[in-house]
Amino acid sequence: MLHDPNHLYIFDTTLRDGEQVPGCQLTTPEKIEIARDLETLGVDIIEAGFPVSSPGDFQSVVELSKAVDNVIICALTRANENDINIAAEALKYAKRPRIHTGIGSSDMHIKYKFNSTREEILDRAVAAVKHAKSLVEDVEFFAEDAGRADLPYLAQMVEAVIAAGATVVNIPDTNGYCLPDQYGSKIQYLKENVKNIDQAIISAHCHNDLA
Repeated sequence: MLHDPNHLYIFDTTLRDGEQVPGCQLTTPEKIEIARDLETLGVDIIEAGFPVSSPGDFQSVVELSKAVDNVIICALTRANENDINIAAEALKYAKRPRIHTGIGSSDMHIKYKFNSTREEILDRAVAAVKHAKSLVEDVEFFAEDAGRADLPYLAQMVEAVIAAGATVVNIPDTNGYCLPDQYGSKIQYLKENVKNIDQAIISAHCHNDLA
């Protein structure tokens, strides 16, 4: 998939992450209305939902895929085949589908969320990207909790998923641990230490949860 290196791509997650705000529950018609407005505004990518999480989310991704023409429709998954297969099914009507898959990159997540090791998590990340790539051309990988990740390990993960076929790599500060300059330094480190970094778009995802 060709990307313009001079274009700043706007990824809007109102319809997925935005729904995690307490009391915010959108119906599918409301999501379609918002998606069409986002398309009019010139947003490049709309994260439409997390299809495996519920029948409602699955159907919203299906209907949003039908409703817009010029925007990439993105579906979120965890790094496992079932999630990825269901996302691909939900995206079957999308003119420009993207699967957004990923896994924890910090030692905190690796040990306490996944009860795993760095090596196993790296293998799972690569396998998820390869499987998603077999179903859609455009694959985004998220390195969850990258804000607290060990930099050399994060660089190793980013390099591996780009080699596996990721077109976009998301570096999320999932819990809002980084100050702006710290986050910027993290991106700079990756630019300088990931040899294939020019083969993918680097996506920023920041939080102010601890503010």
